[in-house]
Amino acid sequence: MNSRRHFLKLSGTGILAAGATSLYGSTLSSLPPKKSTVPDTFSIGMAGYTFKNFNVEKTIEMMGKAGVRYLSLKDFHMPLNSTQEQISAVLQKFKDAGIEVYTVGVIYMKTRESVDQAFAYAKMAGVKMIVGAPEYQLLPDVEKRIKEYDIRLAIHNHGPDNPLYPNATDIWNHISNLDPRIGICIDIGHTTRDGQDPSVDIMRYKSRIFDVHIKDVDKAAKEGKTIEMGRGIIDIPKVVATLRKIKYSGKCSLEFEKDMNDPLAGIAESIGYFKGVIACK
Repeated sequence: MNSRRHFLKLSGTGILAAGATSLYGSTLSSLPPKKSTVPDTFSIGMAGYTFKNFNVEKTIEMMGKAGVRYLSLKDFHMPLNSTQEQISAVLQKFKDAGIEVYTVGVIYMKTRESVDQAFAYAKMAGVKMIVGAPEYQLLPDVEKRIKEYDIRLAIHNHGPDNPLYPNATDIWNHISNLDPRIGICIDIGHTTRDGQDPSVDIMRYKSRIFDVHIKDVDKAAKEGKTIEMGRGIIDIPKVVATLRKIKYSGKCSLEFEKDMNDPLAGIAESIGYFKGVIACK
């Protein structure tokens, strides 16, 4: 193996020997042994923040080129104050392209009115989950709306940059006694930047892991930056193995925050790497 391209080729066919190591730091020793070809219960998606500099049509084009059909839709593509007609028009564009909007968010909730707006918006969009970040004091209001709408909330951790939900443990400590439809969208990059092991947190809080944002970072520190998956420090094969252990059945959505004015090459490389890791069963 003298190139990363060779690694991807081998990983895609399941030929890599046990204990081999990626050129970019992700050990393969944590991969589960080769076993039956039972398909994984999780799917690959995209986090809409990746496309913040592009319109709906360009987003659809890039997702098509990357071969991804699930999207967590951000409000810059479908504003929170949209009417039902406007929401339906946006969603129809994605549907016509073969893309399923499986959730909306991240939605920040700073007032009771914004909580009400978020759940009404999700209902109009026809999704059963919001990825969000409500202020701590609004969690009782969120719980009321969850009971009213039967829409789950996956709270997104944002790492050491933000004191609001920096990691999965902080989320758990605030929600463990609340309605079980309040869970976690674990961002493995921000988790790593906060000095935590995403695989450990996924296992520890498995009952409340509703969504996963996948990415890689160049260092386990606040100043860590997003990098193409497989080039950074996160043990992606270990994350995949852990998701299999807990029988995770949600989406693993790539949130690519590098080269955001021209992200397609990084998206394609990251998705290809992740698919290669998945292929090594």
